[in-house]
Amino acid sequence: MTTAYPDTRLLINNEWQDASDGKTIDVLNPATGKPIGKVAHATKKDMDRALEAAQAGFLVWRATPAIERANTMRRAAALLRERAEQIGRLLTQEQGKPFAEAKGEVLAGAGIIEWFADEGLRVYGRIVPARVPNVQQLVIKEPVGPIAAFTPWNFPVNQVVRKLGAALGTGCSFLLKAPEETPASPAALLQCFVDAGLPKGVLGLLFGSPAEISEYLIPHPIIRKVTFTGSTAVGKQLAALAGAHMKRVTMELGGHAPVIVAEDADVELAVKATAAAKFRNAGQVCISPTRFLVHADVKDAFVSAFVKHAESLKLGDGLSDGTTLGPLANARRLTAMAQVVEDAAAKGAKVATGGARVGSEGNFFAPTILADVPMNASVFNDEPFGPIAAIRTFEKLEDAITEANRLPFGLAAYAYTRAYKNVQLLSNQIEAGMVWINQAATPTAEFPFGGVKDSGYGSEGGPEAMEAYLNSKAVSITAV
Repeated sequence: MTTAYPDTRLLINNEWQDASDGKTIDVLNPATGKPIGKVAHATKKDMDRALEAAQAGFLVWRATPAIERANTMRRAAALLRERAEQIGRLLTQEQGKPFAEAKGEVLAGAGIIEWFADEGLRVYGRIVPARVPNVQQLVIKEPVGPIAAFTPWNFPVNQVVRKLGAALGTGCSFLLKAPEETPASPAALLQCFVDAGLPKGVLGLLFGSPAEISEYLIPHPIIRKVTFTGSTAVGKQLAALAGAHMKRVTMELGGHAPVIVAEDADVELAVKATAAAKFRNAGQVCISPTRFLVHADVKDAFVSAFVKHAESLKLGDGLSDGTTLGPLANARRLTAMAQVVEDAAAKGAKVATGGARVGSEGNFFAPTILADVPMNASVFNDEPFGPIAAIRTFEKLEDAITEANRLPFGLAAYAYTRAYKNVQLLSNQIEAGMVWINQAATPTAEFPFGGVKDSGYGSEGGPEAMEAYLNSKAVSITAV
């Protein structure tokens, strides 16, 4: 069964509406390459109305008691759980990932909303002892204001709720520019909040030209914070624009996650955990394992097991039974993957499996493993963002750590070892915002999520995520 795919409109003041000039953009199914619906393309007039609504909504929402905000968020999360199958089918049709992954993303999103709802009850100020009698000093936490959020197509629900949960939990309004390629699932997510009774204007949803919308929203005086998930190149541009207008930012940017497999590693565990993570969402994941640094003594066993896993995957439409690897999200990714493989092979890498497009319809690319990859291959320097794993060997753990830290990215890193000495070394010396040892990535709402260096700054998980949406006001009172 396939859920009917709807045309997606703009959300302004809790009302779904067409663009003021009626303009739309086609939405394509990546499994077929064919149009399945349309999405409204916002104009400047639409953005002005959305901004006005966001300001009005903020004044209402910030004055709403935290417990009432939490109750509304929990009602929305409950609706999201009820609609998980329907929304998951929409997500798969527009993005391509297997239905089980899509439904899991929606259900995980409900959990994230619930956690932030509860965390909003713990936005505490503090009393600071004064240096003189008859003075009380307070630190008061206040919401920063209306938020402009920009989210990507690889996780159309997850990347929204991480931003939305923290914003609503602190009392901010939230104006979302969601991806035009995957519009229906974030729209269905926001409908849950409308149905849960969220006041008008607290949420808004825009689609259109990314450059036009960002260049208009970010400098606008109503917007007080910018949050973005996407490429490092675009993130730097938006951060610079926000800085020019003194806007606070959270940036979750690109990665190129190293995986270090030490001489004493449990190779079976390393393959099982990293292979599943590598091919999740066809490798279109910012924390996807990409650069595999494997000790020379275990390299053959690792590559053999990795190839076996890759060749066991069933490539197909995400809504078809048994599919474990869906298509790439768009045709641009097909071209990019072909270039990555061609470059690596030309420089001496061995294509252990995969390496080519599958079929002539849809954006299907075979799960690919490249062995003996030279350091100057593009795949070892530029994030592939697709189902390609690149492997090279090392002799000393310190050399592997040096390679892991060589690039300007620092989002996620992985390592496998049985020795506690190695664990300490890896934990302390790897330059990344998140390090997982002897396990796949397990990002949760309560755990910090973010990078360092060119992978961005700020967190989208844990109490740290709340701070980015709050101002600290110092109030000193003298008794007279």
